[in-house]
Amino acid sequence: MTAAPNLVASRNPADPSDTVCDVPAHGASGAAEAVERARAAQPGWLLAGAAARSSALSAVAAAIEAAAAELAALAVREAGKPLAEAQAEVTRTAAIWRYYAQAPYEPTGAVHETAGGPGLLLTRRRPHGVAGLVTPWNFPFAIPSWKAAPALAAGNTVVLKPAPEATACALRLAELVQGAVPDAVFTVVPGGAAEGHAVVATADVVSFTGSTAVGEAVTRAATARGVPVQAETGGLNAAIVLPDADIGRAAAHIAAAIAGYAGQKCTATSRVIAVGAALDPLREALAEALRALPVGDPADPATVCGPLISGPARDRFDASLSGAPVLATGTAPDGPGWYAAPTVVEKAPAGHRLLTEEVFAPVAALLPADDLAHAVRIGNSVPYGLVTSVHTGGIEAVLNGLDGLDTGMIRVNAPSTGVDFHLPFGGTKASGHGPREQGRAALDFYTSSRTYTLAP
Repeated sequence: MTAAPNLVASRNPADPSDTVCDVPAHGASGAAEAVERARAAQPGWLLAGAAARSSALSAVAAAIEAAAAELAALAVREAGKPLAEAQAEVTRTAAIWRYYAQAPYEPTGAVHETAGGPGLLLTRRRPHGVAGLVTPWNFPFAIPSWKAAPALAAGNTVVLKPAPEATACALRLAELVQGAVPDAVFTVVPGGAAEGHAVVATADVVSFTGSTAVGEAVTRAATARGVPVQAETGGLNAAIVLPDADIGRAAAHIAAAIAGYAGQKCTATSRVIAVGAALDPLREALAEALRALPVGDPADPATVCGPLISGPARDRFDASLSGAPVLATGTAPDGPGWYAAPTVVEKAPAGHRLLTEEVFAPVAALLPADDLAHAVRIGNSVPYGLVTSVHTGGIEAVLNGLDGLDTGMIRVNAPSTGVDFHLPFGGTKASGHGPREQGRAALDFYTSSRTYTLAP
């Protein structure tokens, strides 16, 4: 008797009795076979030429735009993403595909003179082969797209292993992409750790977004094989507020960055550092802004903070509040969903969980700093270094005080959340490994450089 396949199930975080997706897992052997089919398809995809790849990526963008309402509703239902954020993600996803649709026409190398004598030196970038992508559930369309689109534009084929919690979104995205590309050029392999390990063990280039522990394992496995790898693995991001800042505006930005999408973004604000005289007014304004944030059904267009992705995620949130006084808390609706009230704590002792770990929930710690230099030291005192937001009324701090921040991105007078897909994205320390994602940096990652010597 043949054993029944393992099933991959995802549930609606706002109503866990609602099963969104229930499909067979590919298994490790099935994932490896998908990579081999993609490898066989890759030469044809590359040789089809720039015009074919550009046209295909443009067609994907158009298909996403045509299905925008359906995709947003699916992200609300499967990932618990508030409707306004889901709609914005779908819009950005289409823009990502359209941006990279121009990439096949970009130069792939350069011509150089020799050091002496006749001849030419050429550099040329070529695709690696099969791009293995392992992606999270929190941006179920945008993150797979900002990895897959540049990989495909450069002439690679793609095998995507999505987080189980976003399986339905990944399969629907695959239907749209597969309608525009040849067979086996883009494949989704539903599953869990076994499928992820198989993709990492067989692909020619690997891109991962997810937890630090898994990212470290992916990096070790790919590095041992000698294949290029990038891993984006989270943050413990700070918002620094200077006394000359517009405190009300800063508080609104920070509250949204703490609680937007229930804090389930690697760019969410986890620590709020108030410099000098900013502490007391910020304390009051942040508490007021947090209490005013709409929390509830993600399908409601007004909702900012919806449910957490799972019951264990809510348990981690509850555990993170132990040992620190609560400054302010918002509301959490009664009902079946995995909701958590947005919360800010203060006077967290050294070594507290909120100061050392990424909780991935709508919670942050308020911390005082004597001056900007002290704030920078606090900001740098954690294992992560993804993004820091700085709120100020002038440019002196920007010009003179922020070079010491050990983060990959700095956002001035803006929330820590938010990504510009045409610019490099990534962090330092435990926030990431390898080259940056997005923009032209992605095209470099998904290709390798060769040097040719042409003698007469």
